[in-house]
Amino acid sequence: SARPSRRRPWGEPHRELDLDRATGGRSSATRRGESWTVQKVRGNDKTYRCPGCQQEIAAGTPHVVAWADDSLFGAEAALAARRHWHTACWDRG
Repeated sequence: SARPSRRRPWGEPHRELDLDRATGGRSSATRRGESWTVQKVRGNDKTYRCPGCQQEIAAGTPHVVAWADDSLFGAEAALAARRHWHTACWDRG
């Protein structure tokens, strides 16, 4: 006999894996021969300027943050150089 799950009530169907939640919304991408880490964000109380279209990303707007995986100055420098993009601008990239 199967032991009831403590995480899921007995009889409740399994939920599909939410990859964005499981990976923190992060994925990898290759652009112009460079490897990038891309993270989806929900938006916060700051406004950013998208490097793709040079327009503002309004506060609270879902978008992506991307940074190169390789930097001459190391991973911390690459992360510090991250940029906020409109999702559509990044996808057009």
